[in-house]
Amino acid sequence: MVIKTNSIDDLASAAQQVIDFTKGKSNVWLFHGEMGAGKTTFIKSICDVLGVMDHVNSPTFALVNEYMTDQADTIYHFDMYRIKDETEAFDIGFEEYIYSKNLCLIEWPSKVERLLPEDCIDIDIKVLDEHSREISIRLN
Repeated sequence: MVIKTNSIDDLASAAQQVIDFTKGKSNVWLFHGEMGAGKTTFIKSICDVLGVMDHVNSPTFALVNEYMTDQADTIYHFDMYRIKDETEAFDIGFEEYIYSKNLCLIEWPSKVERLLPEDCIDIDIKVLDEHSREISIRLN
């Protein structure tokens, strides 16, 4: 599935499309894209659509943020950009999070590739220009 966005105003619709497309599939979503592609911004839109009541921001230094939805569901948001090795992921209990059945949104997943389950959903964000993005979703 491929979605093109032309402005930040398109993200809520794109987020809903991704949620609908992935319903009943994996709870582990991997966000790929260059620095500044909009991974965190798109995750914010997904969380908004899912009814997250907390402030959504990048967990760059904490590695993981926990959000609650208005339906009392828990969402985990990871940013592995600054992780040095997989040991750091073990130290925060990464495997417990991803096998919890709660939705796990992971930025920079290549840093923990060997720890990921096989049935992840890959979401690639490609910059087309300053305002436009191409979002590709692959079910594994």
